[in-house]
Amino acid sequence: MADMSVQYHVALKKGDIGRYVLLPGDPGRCESIAAHFDNPRRAASHREYTTYTGTLDGVSVSVTSTGIGGASTAIAVEELIRCGADTFIRVGTCGGMQPEVAANDVVIAQAAIRFDGTSKEYIPVEFPATAHYGVLRALDQAAAASGYNTHIGVVQCKDSFYGQHEPERMPARDMLLSKWRAWTEAGCLASEMESATLFILGSVLKARTGAVLIVAGNQVNRKGLPGVEFLGPEPAIKVAVDALRILIKNDGLKTTD
Repeated sequence: MADMSVQYHVALKKGDIGRYVLLPGDPGRCESIAAHFDNPRRAASHREYTTYTGTLDGVSVSVTSTGIGGASTAIAVEELIRCGADTFIRVGTCGGMQPEVAANDVVIAQAAIRFDGTSKEYIPVEFPATAHYGVLRALDQAAAASGYNTHIGVVQCKDSFYGQHEPERMPARDMLLSKWRAWTEAGCLASEMESATLFILGSVLKARTGAVLIVAGNQVNRKGLPGVEFLGPEPAIKVAVDALRILIKNDGLKTTD
């Protein structure tokens, strides 16, 4: 008989993960993120959800991939909470929406524009998608100590990758281009696909959430900036791991120096 305590999609149960979980989209990034933990082990891998669990400063922590977009992110977070997690930091990539938000910069999402579909099935769109202040503060502190070029503010979350990157070929082009112009004029920093859903689930399910992103390219200048090559997600990973250490200490759980 199947173990009914094992969650259907993430293939995890209580005891498999820590209360602190990093959330990349790509399953292929889980192992490299887990390498920052002590004694990491693969806890499960099912569908787009791969999980490793280890420790930081003697406290159990995990990394679980969410796949692409809000729908799969919501499934992961729902089931991880049932397994005992209560603190989540998204670690991902984004595209810069302001001229100064360049490739390899770090973006910390203070809030997210809810241009997704999943979050609207939890609470009406008038409710704001915001990071938990404690997580936001820990990310800010970690980024400041890192020395990375960092931006903190609003990001935009969408469901359609190509609807955003190639809006001109979509029948809904007028709406897509109008909204994009409004968001950029209002100072939105970057575009990605998961933070709005994560933040709304945090509010509804009483979990702490945050997001740190690495800029893969600048979408204002579609040709990119001369001499700037995307170097990978490591800066965002480092900021997220260091933020977890700050949260662990602030929560009074740190057991080693």
